[in-house]
Amino acid sequence: MSTPVITAAPTRDPLWHRLRSQLRNLAPFATLIVLVALFSALSPSFATWGNLANILQQVSITAIIAVGLTYVILCAEIDLSVASVANATGILLAFLTVQDASVNIANLPLPGALAILLSLAGCLALGAVTAFGVTRIGIPSFIMTLAMLQIGNGIGALLVRGQIAYSVPEVIVTLGSGSIGPVPWIVVVAGAVLLLGHLVLTYTRFGRYVYMVGGNREAAEHSGVGVRAIIGAVMVVSALCSGLAGMLGVAYFGSAQQNQFDNYLLDAISAVVVGGTSLFGGQGGIGNTIIGLLVLGVLNNGLDHIRMDSFLKILIRGLVLLLALVINVYAQRLRSQARTVG
Repeated sequence: MSTPVITAAPTRDPLWHRLRSQLRNLAPFATLIVLVALFSALSPSFATWGNLANILQQVSITAIIAVGLTYVILCAEIDLSVASVANATGILLAFLTVQDASVNIANLPLPGALAILLSLAGCLALGAVTAFGVTRIGIPSFIMTLAMLQIGNGIGALLVRGQIAYSVPEVIVTLGSGSIGPVPWIVVVAGAVLLLGHLVLTYTRFGRYVYMVGGNREAAEHSGVGVRAIIGAVMVVSALCSGLAGMLGVAYFGSAQQNQFDNYLLDAISAVVVGGTSLFGGQGGIGNTIIGLLVLGVLNNGLDHIRMDSFLKILIRGLVLLLALVINVYAQRLRSQARTVG
């Protein structure tokens, strides 16, 4: 009687499987290394400590906005109002600060501390309206934040009426445009916000709930997680980060005016997505956002160093974002296939 031959089940290559599962994290880091090497070779002035400080300063405002947006995207939601909330908060702060007589704005001057508190309260109120619309009325976040984008722009326009304000409280001037030794204060603040955002996501129950809601909303509900409360909270966090960035940005730019932060919407979304945080929720984090910020900062700064045509630079940034989206969707597809096989 012949002995039956037992054929071993085919096994996956563990290294290849691990690399595929980490595609969303590895691709942005590899992109950053390639960009740094490329621009260092093309421009001797790129790879210097002074230029690194410039890059960090250039991405600081985007970084603060991107922290709140990371929370939102981890919940599989979106916030299109971040730039307009930043703009409205910065303008409100200037509106509540004594302006030079040459500034033709009928404003309401208040003590600096009170102006800051009221401005923060204003951005929190905008976030609360967004949270209410999304979680209680049931308006999709894309539509609700699109409406809030218009509302934020309208508030800014109503306050300054096409004029430009310049003065903000002294502490905001220091944090937005001052330095502590060779390090700009705005870089320190951005680093602190990124660190705090990472610690909350990684080590708190709220952070775990954010990942649960984004990863599987139905399972989170069955586990007793208040899904609507978490989504509402991340909308408020996003507004708070945007408001802080708006106040510091006014000091950084030296003025408060309409449409000043418009480019920061795309920049913040790009930083989160390019860094590898999943648009479908539940995957990614502040570490990914930091890599995305560095990729965009190095790309923009490096293209300036090699004197790239400004119009071509816009196209290149768009192509990089498109590539990040393709990788994001492909990584999600691999993740779904792995779940099906498992």
